[in-house]
Amino acid sequence: MNLHQHWLAALLNHWFGPAISSLLALIGVHVHNPANPIPSHVATGIAVAVIGIVLAAILRTRISVDRPGASQQVAEMLLTNPMGFGIRDLLEENAGHDGTQFVNLVGSVALFILLANLISVIPAFESPTGNKSVPLACAIIIFGYFNYQGIRHHGPIGYTKHFAGPVWWISPLMFPVEIISTSARLLSLTVRLWANIFASELLYLTFVGLLTVPVIEVSKTHPLAGYGIGFFAATIPVMFVALHIFVAVVQAFVFTILPAIYIGMAVAEEH
Repeated sequence: MNLHQHWLAALLNHWFGPAISSLLALIGVHVHNPANPIPSHVATGIAVAVIGIVLAAILRTRISVDRPGASQQVAEMLLTNPMGFGIRDLLEENAGHDGTQFVNLVGSVALFILLANLISVIPAFESPTGNKSVPLACAIIIFGYFNYQGIRHHGPIGYTKHFAGPVWWISPLMFPVEIISTSARLLSLTVRLWANIFASELLYLTFVGLLTVPVIEVSKTHPLAGYGIGFFAATIPVMFVALHIFVAVVQAFVFTILPAIYIGMAVAEEH
């Protein structure tokens, strides 16, 4: 969202920028700014991936059947919980008992999105999902995965028949409609995630800016009143942080349930 280069991107470009530009040039990709080939959203996305890997490694060393710790219980709640909102719950509900085999990829993407959405709560970071290329990359992974599972389950010809509809004589009409409908999922997944995170961060930054200026101006002439307004100005952003956390969790949930539905439709025996 910011026009300036993020501190993490500047650091990575300082360390690896020239080498990455050289590697990209070898495959015919020429970046606009060879000194800074790593954009901010990519740098933050790398940070999110590293954080996720570190958390998973720490959790693995603390797994216990007899005495599960708090981190293990949180992880288990993400997979399955009494409300049925866990990753495994959603996959089993939509893809049947075989849904557990899809947990690895769908869960990895969902957790990456959750961490990517939440990382902007830390003032030093911004959500990589606020840039449309990151949601698009996640959507492409899901799009390719559920189509691959459909082909793997039914075979190329059987999966192609999935788009033809149940009645052969309307197949010429149904086939292009189904192809367009399925392809539109790629756009739907991308825009839904990007627009919500972008709007959430934009609201927060806008209100912080609008509240900061009055505090500064009032404090110049009435310091006591400035403290009162400052307390109000400091409280409102906290509400928007809470709203952003809510949006981040909801969008991660949406990016879990929709892939589960798509996979269930792709591998279903009857369409």
